[in-house]
Amino acid sequence: MKYLLEYIWLDANDKLRSKIKISDNLDLDSDSDSDISDNADTNDNTILDLDTNAIKTKNPVPMWNFDGSSTGQAVCSNSDVILKPVKLYQNPFFSSKTTKTKINTSINMISYIVLCECLNKDLSPHVTNHRDNCTKMYEKYKENKCLFGIEQEYVIFENDKPYKWHTASDPLPNSAECVQGEFYCSVGSNKAFGREISEKHLLYCLEAGIHICGTNAEVAPSQWEFQIGTCDMLTVSDDLIVARYILDRIAEEHNCFISLEPKPFGPKWNGSGGHTNFSTGTMREKNGIQYIYEACEKLKETHTEHMKVYGKDNEQRLTGIHETSSIHDFSYGVADRSCSIRIPLDVSNKKCGYLEDRRPASNLNPYLVTATIVNTVCSSK
Repeated sequence: MKYLLEYIWLDANDKLRSKIKISDNLDLDSDSDSDISDNADTNDNTILDLDTNAIKTKNPVPMWNFDGSSTGQAVCSNSDVILKPVKLYQNPFFSSKTTKTKINTSINMISYIVLCECLNKDLSPHVTNHRDNCTKMYEKYKENKCLFGIEQEYVIFENDKPYKWHTASDPLPNSAECVQGEFYCSVGSNKAFGREISEKHLLYCLEAGIHICGTNAEVAPSQWEFQIGTCDMLTVSDDLIVARYILDRIAEEHNCFISLEPKPFGPKWNGSGGHTNFSTGTMREKNGIQYIYEACEKLKETHTEHMKVYGKDNEQRLTGIHETSSIHDFSYGVADRSCSIRIPLDVSNKKCGYLEDRRPASNLNPYLVTATIVNTVCSSK
């Protein structure tokens, strides 16, 4: 049996990096809750969470290292940064079990995407490792039963223009007549640019075991969205990172790339957000609406603090137009997409549920955002 292990991690700028290791022996614990072993059914999408599994007593997936001087995470004279595997996902880019090669030989193979944290040489968390603190916040506020859903917007680009646009500035030959709302959830080759990428991404995420729950064309042409959730803060963050990786890889196959910039089109079109849906256990209970409003007031008091971790260049997007609030102000309201926090109409009617924080940008680091929200809302201060 060969194991193809595709290690992935975030660099100094929250960009994804990867490299592959081939292993002849993966010491996965067949008695563990994950039930992934040498004889595991490769169609099983169960994820092995190494934080809560055998990594505490053994090393089922080996630690590795990389050249941090090439990723902005170290200097050349002391360049090794340690990769600590924390979670395995089925790898949709490499078929498992028996694979025929081009030279007509067979390889008995299982492949995983290996999500990693970055560590210093003394095994302490690297300064770019925000997952470590997210894990601590998860443990600290576990009794609050916090749940998240993240809406990841993105734009597909090819060369120097958005995907399938007529020119770099005009999506269609008659772009002067375009109204951006006509592209939202659109159908047709003259409106939905990139459906083949979005739908392949959806299927690959399902194959990997990611908690993806939907996808749709967004307001601007070549702009799409997928949603992760509903799950705890650590799972939603891990799944989002791996889903981004899968999306980047699929884009490679189409000779294009994915932009998570908050305002990739300039002032004419909508920007891209990372709207974050959040609830505690009490918010979801009967008459939990009072706790939703209490959370909004806490978020109001910490608006400036949150803006520091809600994404780079977010001020270009949060202008008060194009379905956004101003980055300088805080507001909340029912069914109002121009507010910082939207309380969905059905939540208001049922008097319980969740809130949508519309401030995070598309390039959000989910570990930072979820940890900050939980610490703000669940803290007794």
